[in-house]
Amino acid sequence: MKKLIQTTLFLALLAFMACGEGQQQAEQTPGVTDTEILLGTWGPLTGPAALWGNVMKGLDAYFQMINEEEGGIHGRQLKLIMKDDAYDPSKTGPVVRELAERHEVFAFVLGIGTGPNAVAKPYIVENNIPWISPLSGATEFTFPPQRNIFGAFALYFDEGYVQANYAVDSLGATKIACIYQNDDFGKSGLVAARETLKQRGIDMVAEVPVELTDSDLSSHVAKLKESGAEVVLLWLAPKHAAITLGTGAAMGFQPQYIASAVLSDMALMYGITKGLWKDVIFGYWGTMPSDTTDATIQKYKAAWAKYYPGESWGAFPASGFMYGELIREGLQRAGRELTRESFIQAMESIQNFQGSGPVISYGPGIRQGHRSLFLVRCISDTEYEQLTPFQNANADIEALMKLL
Repeated sequence: MKKLIQTTLFLALLAFMACGEGQQQAEQTPGVTDTEILLGTWGPLTGPAALWGNVMKGLDAYFQMINEEEGGIHGRQLKLIMKDDAYDPSKTGPVVRELAERHEVFAFVLGIGTGPNAVAKPYIVENNIPWISPLSGATEFTFPPQRNIFGAFALYFDEGYVQANYAVDSLGATKIACIYQNDDFGKSGLVAARETLKQRGIDMVAEVPVELTDSDLSSHVAKLKESGAEVVLLWLAPKHAAITLGTGAAMGFQPQYIASAVLSDMALMYGITKGLWKDVIFGYWGTMPSDTTDATIQKYKAAWAKYYPGESWGAFPASGFMYGELIREGLQRAGRELTRESFIQAMESIQNFQGSGPVISYGPGIRQGHRSLFLVRCISDTEYEQLTPFQNANADIEALMKLL
């Protein structure tokens, strides 16, 4: 009997130790419980760039859809905490620390804007927190590669390269100007386009910087008009892009505009410009949100209406769904025994993954998932003409980084 009691106590102790080890492992993985995975993001829900906040909302809607339809990932519900930094880099640092230290999120996803994300990066790298798809095409997030950061946003250098070549080869333009946000976002597009044109023996006729706090762009547009530009490249936030087109129309200046993909929400831009977005060319790298023949897009559109009723559907929320597909793939690959390290390894293993966006591949030392996009012309708030197929850009990243 004594031996039986000893054996029983020994087995109970082993079970207790195993339980303790399992609990300790859960405690050592921030943001992960038996029932939930906590993810964090930041961006403008207020302020001059608030329209970009719909990307975060789109991701949140995607997670809610996955939770409801599939029970989450490996039995865990996905919960997204969104923080508003108003596109103000001075607010981003505290927001990121709050997400990591108070909310103890498992990983960061998205995060909107080059300037805000540049502030967030050192802290995230130092603490080795996974960060999936920073919403910036600036090279500093994936060149050189950081082990815990995985980019899925087309590079601004590649966009500028594609824009400039299209203006010359397809539009026959020789007088090309650029109006750009005066930070690394806008300057990246400008530098790439300028250098691409120089290689073809063409000088840009005007380079007009815009500060985020500017509200009257009359003098800016006047410079564009005086330059005689046939094509104007737009590297601005939605509000400034709308002001530029409206001011240009009032001055009788209506060149062919080619916009960055950050202005790809055709329905939204058509609305806030009161139809002036018609014929604007812009870049994109996902299934068009107004594609009525694509079953996945129609499913996402219905989910958006369900979880964010009354809010406009377009490229910004659709992009949130697109990035959600990639995050879901990484979490699926990481398995039920989820840690930050297993998630990083799972993301690194992704090869030739395609959801509603481009083909994405990572690997050891490769953290830029794709370098492809296509160009589209706006016809109305829902109609468009795809002008080019998906194309991989050949911008010389290393050379352009030295010029920025």
